Amino acid sequence: MEKNYYDILGIKPDATENEIKSAFRKLARKWHPDVAGNTSDIVQKFKEINEAYEILSDKDKRKKYDTLRGIFNNQSKTAKEESQRNTYQKTNDKFEKQETKQKPPPKSKQEYKKEKSETNQNNKNAFQDAWEAFIKKTKEAEKPKQNKYTAKKINGSDITSEISITVTEALMGTTRTVNILHTEPCPKCHGRKFANGSICAYCKGDGEISVHKKLSVRIPEKIKEGAKIRIAGEGNQGLNGGKNGDLYLIIKIDMESSPYKYDGLNILQTVPLEPYEAVLGCTIEVKTPTGIVQMKIMPNTMNGQKYRLAKEGLEKDGKKGDMIITVSIEIPKNLSKEEISLYEKLKLASNRNIREKQYE
Repeated sequence: MEKNYYDILGIKPDATENEIKSAFRKLARKWHPDVAGNTSDIVQKFKEINEAYEILSDKDKRKKYDTLRGIFNNQSKTAKEESQRNTYQKTNDKFEKQETKQKPPPKSKQEYKKEKSETNQNNKNAFQDAWEAFIKKTKEAEKPKQNKYTAKKINGSDITSEISITVTEALMGTTRTVNILHTEPCPKCHGRKFANGSICAYCKGDGEISVHKKLSVRIPEKIKEGAKIRIAGEGNQGLNGGKNGDLYLIIKIDMESSPYKYDGLNILQTVPLEPYEAVLGCTIEVKTPTGIVQMKIMPNTMNGQKYRLAKEGLEKDGKKGDMIITVSIEIPKNLSKEEISLYEKLKLASNRNIREKQYE
């Protein structure tokens, strides 16, 4: 049967463009599957509304549609009139020939209804064939535009971000969780930028939205400052079937915050001592990567002397290094009067010249 697009949109055949657009928007909001329910009837109704708007909102398509409807409406009337004229002509021919044969019996109501039904059905079939041809031709005319649009694949752009790691993590490798902000196609308009005949309100016509995503990234051992780690497909997403971009993480090694230096699997650290601690000996606390340990300083420890904490270094392939402590004897800047007085007494009590070897 003929689809009356004016009835579908609830408008008159002489409706203006604004009236057509207004009617479509109201019906689209009312019958959208997200609002009215995602049933087969609702979806079909929504498709008919969109189809009606697609035809009537286009001047050329609307003109062809109106012309086609007018032709077959006239054909239907003409066919009826032609049938009446033929009946009348046949009757006249019979009288003119003065045939003596017996007149055929008049047609019954059932035969008359059947003949009328066949005539109407032929008209409907003719209209249906022409209508399907019109729709097919319209869709074929639109195919180049659609193919051109869908064929234009847009690849997603790459994302570059920095990640800061410690010296220990750089040497031993680690796994870090990074939070990346990337773009994805809009879930409402699917990247088309328009929905329900107007600019998509969800993405504001951008066709994409920004989304935070957490990724677990494996950082290999012995990685260098400024190295790049590429994670394929984790950049911005492509549109219309385009490839996703990649994520590049630039490694930054935080050298300043680390109290350690490294020699293979050994960890190197310098620890300051008061002069009296170096002379008398003491026990100090040393911070290691695994925690705080106690270390004994022997009496008469010299500046630059090294101590070794076994098995407190880095571990790899079942092997574990040591932590090597270098002693640095330092004099406090702000000494009390009592401390200065004691140093005066030490000066008077000492009769050594520790520089005498320089003059030999």
